[in-house]
Amino acid sequence: MKRICLLTLLCCLSSLGLWAADYRFERNIPYRTESLDAYADSMCRLDVAYPSDVKDAPVVVWFHGGGLTGGSREIPEPLLQKNLIVVGVEYRLSPKATTPEMLDDAAAAVAWTMEHIARYGGSTEKIYLSGHSAGGYLIDMVGLDKRLLAKYGKDADRIAGLIPFSGQVITHFETRNRMGMPPLQPLIDETAPLYHVRKDCPPILIISGDREKELYGRYEETAYFWRLLKLLGHPDVTLYELDGFDHGNMRDPAFPLLIRFIEEHERE
Repeated sequence: MKRICLLTLLCCLSSLGLWAADYRFERNIPYRTESLDAYADSMCRLDVAYPSDVKDAPVVVWFHGGGLTGGSREIPEPLLQKNLIVVGVEYRLSPKATTPEMLDDAAAAVAWTMEHIARYGGSTEKIYLSGHSAGGYLIDMVGLDKRLLAKYGKDADRIAGLIPFSGQVITHFETRNRMGMPPLQPLIDETAPLYHVRKDCPPILIISGDREKELYGRYEETAYFWRLLKLLGHPDVTLYELDGFDHGNMRDPAFPLLIRFIEEHERE
């Protein structure tokens, strides 16, 4: 576990060059081949941002936050550099959708990326999953519970890395809310990343806000997640705590750590 101070983060942020003008965008792409219903058809969409003339480029599949009840797909501007291809995913939301349905949406979007990203210059061997809060929860589940991608004929172990930003790793509080449980009553069931922790999952970079400012003890959750992976013998798991940043504003200082993680793994 590593704590990152504000000064270090400011130095990292100042080094980011943003070249969004060099990117092309393809938007509102349906990632499901089958039609489920009108709501699913409208929500199960993604956008792709890709540089011109790249080949076998790393890909970040990004899932927005919003507590599984809100938010919309986005292409985070800090990722539009280093020739990264970025896929911004939208998914169904509670209460119109259940947690298993949202997890299935996430898996379907990742499977779509594995099938189609080469046409945008992306490498199927360099697909990284990331997201903030609820998005971090979804990518952890897709990377850990191999059944989700297996439904679409894909192997979760082909994912190049998982980078959750302050993701819930016990049963998500919205899932517990629908069960009549308060947000501070913990539960670990099959919809919890902790339930599926395994030493052979993809490389993982866990990023949390300040433990005194995070949501509902989120830092301690992620620290336990990190510790279990270490105890199981996972060879490539790191936890960063971003001092001074709360659950909402930890996103921006986390992006340089995500980019560095990808760069380091692409050099290996």
